[in-house]
Formats: sequence, C-alpha cells, structure tokens
Amino acid sequence: MLELALHILDIAENSTRAGARHVEIILTEDPERDLLSLEINDDGAGMSEAELAKALDPFYTTKKVRRVGLGLPMLSQAAERAGGALTITSAPGKGTRLKVTFGLGHLDRQPLGDVAGALTTLIAGNPGVDFSYRHRCPHGVFELDTAALKEELDDVPINHVEVLKIIRRNINEGLQEIASAA
Repeated sequence: MLELALHILDIAENSTRAGARHVEIILTEDPERDLLSLEINDDGAGMSEAELAKALDPFYTTKKVRRVGLGLPMLSQAAERAGGALTITSAPGKGTRLKVTFGLGHLDRQPLGDVAGALTTLIAGNPGVDFSYRHRCPHGVFELDTAALKEELDDVPINHVEVLKIIRRNINEGLQEIASAA
C-alpha cells in the first residue's frame, strides 16, 4: 500500500469483519512535535493474547480466502520507516485499539492519499456500521459521524449513490478547509 488512506481502509475493513458496529478513526497532525498519529478503535470481537501476539506476522491471518495477512505488517513497516511505531491493544469482547505514529515531515512517510475515497468506500460497503472520523491539524478539526448523518437522512440509505457523492464532497471540502499538510 502506497498511501495511508489505503491502510485506513484495510484496518477499518478488518474491524467490520470482526463484527464492529462502530469504528472510530482519528488522524492528528502535530508539526510542533513532527508527529502524525493515526488511531483506529472499534467495538468488534477483539483478539485473544495469542491472536494479538501473531497480529504482525505476515503469515498469520484469520481470513479463510488466503494464507497471508499483510495489512498490519505493512502498516507497521511503513511506520518504522518513517520514524514511528505501531501498537495494538485488544481483548475478546472488548474490541481493538490500534495506534500508529509517523514522523510528520519524514522523507519516507507515505502520503495521506484519498481519505475521502477510503471513507466513502467504507460507508458504501458497510451501511450498518457507524464510522466516526476526526482529523486534527494546527488549522482546525474536521469531523464526520455517520450515526448523526443517518438520523438526518431518515429513510434514505446512507449508501445511496447521491448521499455518497455528497459525503465524499463534504470530506474533501472539510479537509481542504483545515488545510491538511499530510
């Protein structure tokens, strides 16, 4: 994966496969500390200590369609290349919390990429899951909460094509407004 948005998509999809009903994604840019941090928290099935110990092994996966699980190992490697690290905490029945850091200005940090596309894809493919996204930077905060959107939409499905177009446009405009440097 060449951009962080694709890692967000991959990890959040893992959350939905683990039965999460709510996935929280928090991206924070901190130029003063030269830090970019990404947190993804879910209320899914969680992992046992044994599963957690193997989570960064590329030859371990819980998926039945293939024998490798490259998402977490690739994200961990991307963080390490950019002067950061990845940590995971999880417990059965309590969900999973992933935190990954990068040197914000590090030459090897992957670009943020198409966050609007990643979030829109998550929403389109998982209409029964609530996603919250918070992007903080020195110039402001952008937030998206699909639970609140669903209330306003009433009977219109959140994954209706016209709704998705509006959501994508809103995300792009919101990120431009806070002038993301990532």
